[in-house]
This record gives sequence, C-alpha cells and structure tokens, in this order.
Amino acid sequence: MNTTPEHDERMAKMTFASVYPHYVTKAEKKGRTKDELHQVIEWLTGFDENKLQELINDKVTFKTFFEKATLNPNAHLIKGVICGYRIEDIQTPLTQQVRYLDKVVDELAKGKKMEKILRSE
Repeated sequence: MNTTPEHDERMAKMTFASVYPHYVTKAEKKGRTKDELHQVIEWLTGFDENKLQELINDKVTFKTFFEKATLNPNAHLIKGVICGYRIEDIQTPLTQQVRYLDKVVDELAKGKKMEKILRSE
C-alpha cells in the first residue's frame, strides 16, 4: 500500500511540536523515559535535546524538521508496518522519514532493547 499525495502533503505540513507531546506520553505510559525518547530521536536525526527544543519552539513542520536532520546511515534498516503502511515500501522520502520516527518511538514504547532500536547489532 502506497501513500497518496494528500497524505504526503499532510505529513509535510504537520508540525513536529504538535506530535512530540504524543511521543513523550506514549513512551512514558509504557515505562520509558523522556531521555530514552531523546536518545532514539537523536540517533535517527542527529538532533540533541537543545536543538529539539529549538525546533519545537520554532514550530517547524516535518518537512523542515527532516530537511535540517542528518539521517542516521542505518535508518534504512527500520522496517515493518506503522499506521497501516509498510515503511520500506513508502515511495515519498519525507513520509518514509516521518514513519521511521514513528516506528522507533513505537519500538521504544513496546519495550524493545535500546541496542535493537538503534540498529547497533
């Protein structure tokens, strides 16, 4: 199943600041910490905590967020289904990158070991 242009456009215009609190809640509800969440976000994007806060304060869109990011060279190893889409089959790079982020947050919340989430094995 591939994404539609409308879906891709909606993803591009969504702000990181609007989604970030949901990531925090999801992780903390499952016994993970905000520090662990920041660790997986930094692994994927290269953004440290200060840069993340700056991007949240600036209310950047996901388009801008990922334009500024330095995607981890192992990001392509993130596979599976998230929100009904098989990540490795998504054709639009930005939508795929947003789904990478969703997937690593999901893995964190599901209790996966950090080494697995960070694709370091």
